[in-house]
Amino acid sequence: MKEISTKLLVIGGGPGGYVAAIRAGQLGIPTVLAEGASLGGTCLNIGCIPSKALIHAAQEFAHARQFGAGTSPLGIKVTNPQIDIAQTVRWKDGIVARLSGGVGALLRKAGVQVQRGWAQIEDGKTAVITPHDGGEPVRVHCEHLLLATGSEPVSLPSMPFGGAIWSSTDALSPDVLPKRLVVVGAGYIGLELGMAYRKLGVEVTVVEAAQRVLPSYDEELTQPVLEALKRSGVVLHLGCSVAGYDAQQGVHVRNARADEFALPAERVLVAVGRRPRTQGFGLEGLQLDMAGRFVAVDAHCRTSMRNVWAIGDVTGEPMLAHRAMAQGECVAEQIAGKNRRFEPMAIPAVCFTDPEVVVVGQTPPQAEAAGVEAITATFPFAANGRAMTLEATGGFVRVVARKSDHLILGWQAVGQGVAELVAAFAQSLEMGARLEDVAHTIHAHPTLGEAVQEAALKALGQALHI
Repeated sequence: MKEISTKLLVIGGGPGGYVAAIRAGQLGIPTVLAEGASLGGTCLNIGCIPSKALIHAAQEFAHARQFGAGTSPLGIKVTNPQIDIAQTVRWKDGIVARLSGGVGALLRKAGVQVQRGWAQIEDGKTAVITPHDGGEPVRVHCEHLLLATGSEPVSLPSMPFGGAIWSSTDALSPDVLPKRLVVVGAGYIGLELGMAYRKLGVEVTVVEAAQRVLPSYDEELTQPVLEALKRSGVVLHLGCSVAGYDAQQGVHVRNARADEFALPAERVLVAVGRRPRTQGFGLEGLQLDMAGRFVAVDAHCRTSMRNVWAIGDVTGEPMLAHRAMAQGECVAEQIAGKNRRFEPMAIPAVCFTDPEVVVVGQTPPQAEAAGVEAITATFPFAANGRAMTLEATGGFVRVVARKSDHLILGWQAVGQGVAELVAAFAQSLEMGARLEDVAHTIHAHPTLGEAVQEAALKALGQALHI
C-alpha cells in the first residue's frame, strides 16, 4: 500500500472541507483532501446550488404560464408555454459541473493534494483512502486530522428511500414530472422543493406533524409563506403523520384524532431532516466526546482528541454551508499558528420559498425569552416603491434592538428577493451597529434595501414612508 505523510488531512470535500483545504494551502500547510464523491459536497452537488437552479426554472415557467393565461397586469402574453424537464435537469447539472470543476481548480492552485476516494480512519493520525475507481489504497499519515463529513437525509422506517420514495437528492433530478407529489415535512427543504414542483404544474400535497409550516420560524414570519402556499393550490395536512405508502392507494396519513386516510401520489418526497455522517468510516474508533448525535467541539472547532478537528454538519446545528466554510477557514488559520476562534455574532439562515424568509440574530420571542427589553419594528414592502415595480409587495423587514442603547440584536425579513439583504443584516450585527447607524445611512432609491433603513427609522419613531 502506498503511504504518504502530510501536516493536514481533511476528510470530506464539501463547503467546509474544501475551504479549509484551500485556506491551509494558501498558508503553506501541506494538505491532503479526501473526497469519495464529487468535490463541493452535498451543497454544491445535490443541495443548495441545484435546488436553487430548479427553483429558478420553476419560477420562470410559472411566469410564462401566468402570461399564457392572460392574467398578467404587465400586458405580456405567451402562447402555450411548456417545459422540457430533461433539458432543465441538464442545465442544472451543467451549473453543478462548472462549480465542482472550479473547486478542483482552486484546490490545485492552493497546492492541495486531492485523493478521490473514501477514507477509513485507523487512528487520530492515520487514515486509509480507497479510490472510488478501484485503484490502489493510500495510507495517509497526518499531524492534524479534520473531520468534515457533512450530513445525509433522514428516511422514515415506513418509507425507505428508493423507487417512488424520493429524498431531496432524487427530487432534484426527475426523469419526468409526476402528476401528484406528496411532500412529507414542511420545513425549508420540503417547502422549497414542494413550491417549485407546484410551479412546474404538479399537484402538491404537504404533510407535516407540527401544527404549522416552517415550525422552526416564528409565526409572523411564516404567515406570508402559508398564504402563498394556499394561493398556489398546495394542499396542506398539518398536525398529521404518515404511516406508509403503497402504489395503489398512495400515502397513508393519520391525523391527531387517529383517523387514517390515503393521499394518491406517483412520488413521495420525504424531507423530515438530516443527520450527521458519523458512521462507516471508523470515527467510533477515536472515541471522541459526542454532543448527542454530533461530534462535540469547542470554540476553536477542536474535538476531545488533540489535533483532531471537526467542522460543519457533523458538529451540529445550524447545518448550513456558510457555517461550515467559516469554521473551515478558522481551523486552517489555527493550524498555521494564528489566534482564531469560531464565535460569530450571528449565523444567517435563508429559506428559499416564495416568498423567501431570512433570519439573522434574535427574533422578538428569542429576545423576550432571554430577558432582554427590546424594541421591535416592522416595515412592509407594500410601502416600498421598488417592491411595487417587481410585483412583490407581500412581506416585510423586521428589526429587533435593545431598548436601553438601541444595539441591534436581530433582523428578519420575508418577501421576494430578501435573501440578498442578508449580508447587510449580518454585517450590522458583527459590527455592533445601533438603530441610528442604519437609519442614518443613505440607502439607494429605489431598492428593497430602503425597507431596512425604514425599519430602523420606525424603531426610532421616525418612519418616513408609513
